[in-house]
This record gives sequence, C-alpha cells and structure tokens, in this order.
Amino acid sequence: MNHNATRYLEAKRTVDDRARSRRVRDVLLGALAPSPSILDVGCGTGTTVPLLLGWGVEDGAYRGVDDDEGVVDFARAVRPAALRRTGWRVTDTSRGFAAADLSVAFDTGDALATLTDADGCDLVVGHAFADLVPPARLLDVTLAALAPGGLAYFPITFDGGTIFQPDHPADEAVERAYHAALDAKPGRDVHAGRHLVDEARKRDGELLAVDSSDWVVRPHQGTYPADEAYFLERILGFVESAVPAASVDGVADWLATRHQQLAEGRLTYVAHQYDILCRAPMD
Repeated sequence: MNHNATRYLEAKRTVDDRARSRRVRDVLLGALAPSPSILDVGCGTGTTVPLLLGWGVEDGAYRGVDDDEGVVDFARAVRPAALRRTGWRVTDTSRGFAAADLSVAFDTGDALATLTDADGCDLVVGHAFADLVPPARLLDVTLAALAPGGLAYFPITFDGGTIFQPDHPADEAVERAYHAALDAKPGRDVHAGRHLVDEARKRDGELLAVDSSDWVVRPHQGTYPADEAYFLERILGFVESAVPAASVDGVADWLATRHQQLAEGRLTYVAHQYDILCRAPMD
C-alpha cells in the first residue's frame, strides 16, 4: 500500500471540508432522488461515504471506484471501522458493508471505463477528479451513465490558481511552470473548472449550481490544524517534482524558502477551485 498516498488523501479531508460549497451541497440534496444509486469515481479512501451520511443520505446504494488498489484496500479496511467509531450502525455485506441503510462497495478500476459501462445512476460524484481527465469526455460519459434527471456532482475541481504566501520573487514563474507541467500530462486540464462549466452549458440537461471551493490552508499561532502540515508538505513536493530546479530562475531558493516557512508555521496556501452540479435531461 502507498502510505504516502493514503495519508495525503486523509490529510486533505479537513481542507476539503472547509472548501466545499454549502450552497451547491444544499441544491444537490434538494434535487437528489430518494434511496439513490451513487457512483463515486476516483473515490480515493472513501471519504464521500461519511460525507453523504452526515448530509442525511442514509439509504441507497453507493459504489466507489479508484484505479489505485492501495487506496481502495485502505477504504475497505478503514472506512467501516471509522464509521463504527463515530456511532454509525455498520453491518457486513457480501460486497462490502452497509452504514445505516446505505450499502457501500469499493472497487479497483478505471473511472472513465466504469462510467462508460454504468447506467441508471441517480448521482455521479467526482471529488477532486474532474481536472485529471478531459472535461468534455468526462461529461459525455457521466451524462450517459445517469438516470433521467440524475445528478453529476464535481466538487473541488481545480481551476488554475496556485498561491503561496508570503510573497517570493519567483512566485509567478513557479506558478506558470507548475501549471504548464500539469497541463502537459495526458488528460490534465488546469482550467478544468471553467471548461467543465462551459461544456455543461452546451449539453442537454441543466447546470444547477456552480460555486467557488478554494483550498485555503493557513497557520494558527504558528501551527496547522489536523494533519495539514503534511498536506502542505505534499503540495510542495508536487511542485518540486513538476518544476525541475534548472527550469525556472530562483526555484531552488523558492522551494527552500517555502519549506522553511512551513517548518516555522508561516506558510499560507490557496488553490482556486469550483464545485459544479449538473442534472441530466428528465427524459
């Protein structure tokens, strides 16, 4: 199991919880079918399950799919135990477990292929996922997978803003190089948020809600809440991997400065993102 991947996904839960739009969530819950069939693509460690239960979605059928076998194994092992600890009634099933009356199963697989094969879903969730695949392709296969009037919910969709504070002379150059490196990866789109909104407007159905869901991580009296210092360490690692030291003037000093600021509890990080909710045509 890749413990770095699972720890990163767990560490960002508190960051996501602050960022996620309550307005988009409320529209989602108001439009969601009773006892819904839910497909969660790029499900990671299964954090959507406690989220749904906390929102009152306590019956239906949930299936989470991720291409990382290690994080799926983690979800299968940890999520039911964590739900039991927080007071949920959890029972084992042949496919996974049930929490309250919500049946839960986690599978390893390709997200877009799973969507292509799916049919009749009441809700498709792609949490921090829509910037990893081509937005038009994602929307095509998602709308085809939904039942009439079904919902597509894409929270925490990156849209091309990466900010670190305090200011450093190399900030703009590092941000440009980082975004260019992300965009160069097959299927990636650093402006996925706005492009997904544009694609949704072209399709039959309805763009129900859009709101910002920016990550904001800042220290409080020199410390970071929960495991957010580790989260920031990983973010700096992503930048360092994407931007070679020789490619940008000042990047070595930028990285050294940012790591020192993190260690001293002085680093603030912001990423610009959207929460997006679409509804499939009613017939």
